[in-house]
Amino acid sequence: MSTYIVASVGAWNREYFNQQTYQLDGDWYFCSTPEDLEHLLGIHNPRYIFFPHWRWIVPEKTTLDYECVCFHMTDVPYGRGGSPLQNLILRGHKTTRLSALRMVKEADAGPVYCKHPLDLSGSAQTIYQRSTEQIWSIIGYIIQHQPEAIEQSGKVVSFARRKPAQSRIPKELELVKIYDYIRMLDAEGYPHAFMEADGYRLSFTEAKLENSQQLSATVVIELVKE
Repeated sequence: MSTYIVASVGAWNREYFNQQTYQLDGDWYFCSTPEDLEHLLGIHNPRYIFFPHWRWIVPEKTTLDYECVCFHMTDVPYGRGGSPLQNLILRGHKTTRLSALRMVKEADAGPVYCKHPLDLSGSAQTIYQRSTEQIWSIIGYIIQHQPEAIEQSGKVVSFARRKPAQSRIPKELELVKIYDYIRMLDAEGYPHAFMEADGYRLSFTEAKLENSQQLSATVVIELVKE
């Protein structure tokens, strides 16, 4: 019987692991830190290691010794690099393709197992949960069919990873752009969109665009420390 490891962060990913793996063949193990992954690899020899929503660089030795599958929220080679969801929304994309890649030394440059369409509406948390559903569908497909990964083709367009300071909402944006700015950062573990005024920081979540003239959101107000 084959062994599989899922390396991921986020409570929703652990929930999906528990929900999905009971109906899949094989022995399944979950880890949420690089140390836990290293421990599992000292015990098991997995057929695949799946990396949905992983935050750390995977050692090259691991990618060479095992078939490591990551998931990137762009139609690669377009959108290689960090913060794909935020970069897509800022560029006005309404949909994308979720790519399942074999991991190689260069980030997001590996051959592709398959791609699935993905809707980019809603908050970042909603989109990540939607993508997780797609990811588990892809995982089931990969372990059943063991497809050959095909090298990427086309023009490479790279994205830069966003920094926390970039969560500040730019001045003079239209309301629809402010709505996008808030929702693209509204997820577990992300620095939420914010503005600063008169010594206070206002952070925004749960944005709703009522119409072109009105936006509502949940606001947290904090005193800015000097």
